Amino acid sequence: MKIGVLLSGCGVYDGAEIQEAVLTLLAIEELGHEAFCISIDEQQHHVINHLNGEEMHETRNMLVEAARIARGTIHEISTVTPADLDALVIPGGFGSAKNFTDWAFQGHNGTVHPKVKLLLVNLFNIGKPIVALCVSPLVIGKALEDSGIHVTMTIGSTNEPSPYDIDAFSKGLNAIGTNTRMKSIKEVEIDYENKIISAPCYMMNASILDVRNNIRQAIEALIKV
Repeated sequence: MKIGVLLSGCGVYDGAEIQEAVLTLLAIEELGHEAFCISIDEQQHHVINHLNGEEMHETRNMLVEAARIARGTIHEISTVTPADLDALVIPGGFGSAKNFTDWAFQGHNGTVHPKVKLLLVNLFNIGKPIVALCVSPLVIGKALEDSGIHVTMTIGSTNEPSPYDIDAFSKGLNAIGTNTRMKSIKEVEIDYENKIISAPCYMMNASILDVRNNIRQAIEALIKV
């Protein structure tokens, strides 16, 4: 399989979560498949100093930043068609809520980037599976909003420790027509009917080993779904 990996930049607070992205690439190759990295040739919303959390007075390009993770081999989203891929994975990171959508600023009332929506809807319409890691169910939820299709995903669990408000995220997804289920870092949610897999990853308090295992679960489910 050729599995797309859609990256929103490079860095948890303003782009793709690097550990989730790298562990996704690792799991794909370990399972004998090919990763195909994708990003958008546009400026990310803003740049965050990952040492102190402060906004920096500079601009960075999502495609250029994501190429750091992809080691230079990356495709601009406008050049990618569903025929190029057998499946797609969206790692987490705040870029999903700042660059691919504006959920971080507008909540569930916000918008999704039109290029991201086009690729996701086209893949969905021809039955190609999609994996959303960490906070990325927001991206799928916004892409399918008002479609009349109610997919089921997880963004984590309120039953275990999390650095984020899982209940608020879940209610926001419910408000745009997405069904949610509580899942721990040791679980994934598989919507077999719609071929959507989701995994909490760093939405929960988790070690890198926990996240590595959770992503491996998700990629294994993707291959079998």
